[in-house]
Amino acid sequence: MNVLIIEDEQHAAQRLINLLSETGRDITILDTLDSIESSIKWLQENPNPDLIFLDIQLADGLSFAIFDQVEVKSPVIFATAYDEYAIKSFELNSIDYLLKPIKLERLQASLDKFEKLKPTSTPDQISQQLQNMILDYHEKNKSYRSRFLVNKADSMIPISTEDIAYLYTEDKVVFLITRDNRRYMLNYSLDQLEKQLNPVNFFRVNRQFIVAMRSIHKIHNYFNYKLKVELNPASEQEVIVSRQKVAEFKEWLDH
Repeated sequence: MNVLIIEDEQHAAQRLINLLSETGRDITILDTLDSIESSIKWLQENPNPDLIFLDIQLADGLSFAIFDQVEVKSPVIFATAYDEYAIKSFELNSIDYLLKPIKLERLQASLDKFEKLKPTSTPDQISQQLQNMILDYHEKNKSYRSRFLVNKADSMIPISTEDIAYLYTEDKVVFLITRDNRRYMLNYSLDQLEKQLNPVNFFRVNRQFIVAMRSIHKIHNYFNYKLKVELNPASEQEVIVSRQKVAEFKEWLDH
């Protein structure tokens, strides 16, 4: 059994390796990775492992971001310190989880489950289960994105949502603008982003723009009962709050 371990805590990764060696199974550790970026690169460049052990919280963000960048078709056993309510998502999608600190008996049970499911699960089914799990997890726990992984030249960097000034769409492409006026392309629609961003901090002012409250510099009355918003950093395009959203926008600002 070829296994990939994705865990940013060195002692936790070593503990898992030691426990796997105690299970009495023929297991080969292909690699041990500690970040979203290195995991995406590895999965893009290597054949699918038989099984992935994946920590939910990595140093550069939630490991769910991996699935946004690469299609994972290997069964995944999550390692988590989350409570029982949060991990219901994993159970519903036939994906197992291990609560930290991991115990040998529980690890054996997870491997038994994996071996029973393996003959009946195709790679496409596994991929769909992972996507269902992520959607279900976010819905149940009202979890909002804390960062986005973006491309920069030939590498990727995480951008915290706290550093986002606004997002906009142009020619069917969505761009993220940071507070220090850097621009990155995102592979999401504004409709998708609106659901992923915390509505306390972000507002969809029209079909083209989502703005962060911290980026709003000034607001002007505009014709036909609309509002015009000045952003910092400034937008090259006018940012107009649509008439239908003016009341909601004012309430959001005054909350």
